Amino acid sequence: MRIVIVDDEPLARRGVRIRLNATRNIDIVAECASGGEAVKSIQNLAPDLVFLDIQMPDLNGFDVLRRLPSQRLPLVVFLTAYDEYALAAFEAHALDYLLKPIDNARFERALKRARMLIASHDLAEVNQRVSALLDSLKQEKARPQYRTHLTVKTGRRLTVVPLSEIDWFGADGDYVTLHVSNKEYLVRQTISSLERELDPEHFLRIHRSTIVPTAQIAELTTLDSKGFLIRLRNGSELKTSRGFRSRLGKWL
Repeated sequence: MRIVIVDDEPLARRGVRIRLNATRNIDIVAECASGGEAVKSIQNLAPDLVFLDIQMPDLNGFDVLRRLPSQRLPLVVFLTAYDEYALAAFEAHALDYLLKPIDNARFERALKRARMLIASHDLAEVNQRVSALLDSLKQEKARPQYRTHLTVKTGRRLTVVPLSEIDWFGADGDYVTLHVSNKEYLVRQTISSLERELDPEHFLRIHRSTIVPTAQIAELTTLDSKGFLIRLRNGSELKTSRGFRSRLGKWL
């Protein structure tokens, strides 16, 4: 089975690759870090299966599929962070998806199902469901669906953290630390990826490693020409960087 992996996050691509490499009769023919790259690879390589991230900066996963001939769509397993709208759409059209961070058992079930569909050469119905999904999304005129909460996985337990309770977000490599009162939660996601899922009217990136909810900003102090010192309602103090000062200026 020839497979293409599409995700703008290296860590996420690596996770899928490791799981696939532990499986027999798998040939990963391409890994793509952008939607544009994915369109070219899928058109040129005609893979059997694509693991396709939904949230990407240039073309999202749905845009990638729209740019492919509907009669030549590969089998797709969608990859997504928690997104109530996207999950409801996948389930409504009976399409496979994997929720990040990926659960091994669910990954194995999705791969097994893909093998069965490819072996049976019965992909026409699946392609019809994908086309119906794209049509329904095209007709959707609602505003972008931003996150209302984050889920933190600890072993077998999922903790739901409402965005309204978060004081600020701090980057920690390929993870983000959620600062909530006197607690900290670690989420496996880059801060750039998370930023795209937050409503820009209510969340402000003030530094390459920091995002703050605007509702938490209590006071600002000018630091010469380099930026501001931001004091949050919980007493925390954070500095803006020069590159992000203009964003704060627009918010003010």
